[in-house]
Amino acid sequence: MKWIYWVALFNTKFQASCLVKRIEEDWWTKGYQSPRIVEIFRVKDGRYGVRYMW
Repeated sequence: MKWIYWVALFNTKFQASCLVKRIEEDWWTKGYQSPRIVEIFRVKDGRYGVRYMW
């Protein structure tokens, strides 16, 4: 299995965590299967990204 990376990077960890919650909780309203693992990572310039794995 491979990681799927969200296109945007966020300035704060709070912004990234909001997207993580949205991915974890909104799956049932959008009609797709919830990802098994969703995590926040930090890049060298200090911004945050989100990646997930089915």
